Amino acid sequence: MAGFLFAMLALLATGLGGRDQMLIARLAPNGWALCVALLCTALTCALAGWAGQLVAPMIDGPTRMMLVAMALGLAALDLLILRPARKPLEPTQSLGALGIVVLAFQLTDAARLVLFAIAAASPLPAAALIGGMVGGGAGLTAAWLAGDEWEAQPLTLIRRVLGLVLIVLAAWLAYPVLAR
Repeated sequence: MAGFLFAMLALLATGLGGRDQMLIARLAPNGWALCVALLCTALTCALAGWAGQLVAPMIDGPTRMMLVAMALGLAALDLLILRPARKPLEPTQSLGALGIVVLAFQLTDAARLVLFAIAAASPLPAAALIGGMVGGGAGLTAAWLAGDEWEAQPLTLIRRVLGLVLIVLAAWLAYPVLAR
């Protein structure tokens, strides 16, 4: 249960202001866009959770913590460096194209890296996977409901602060392994 809750909150937090959320907020009136994005979220969360579950038994404790620290460090770089793309001038009405773009955004975002790290470190990776799906879906739904007001929020500042928190957490996890 802790893995579920932790993954849900972590994905909700690290996904705030992400490229996928900004795209869905810009297409707010289109309910089908939200459905496609939620389907993509379920798919990418399942992939990240499955990868974490697959890797976890292959490596021992210190190596697993180093892998988790590296994943959190990469997620922190995503939060600190990448910014959402500009608003498209003529957004396509193709749900297939939207699905491909959302999948590409989500496969490489901080939230999925954090979910991978949680699933790899968790004794119940399936619970973390489901929590990640719920948190990721809740963030996308909030962005869709807010519409154009989503961009008015101080999401960049929140992403930068979360990035710094993840760097500190990654260093804290990696220190015992590196200090040996």
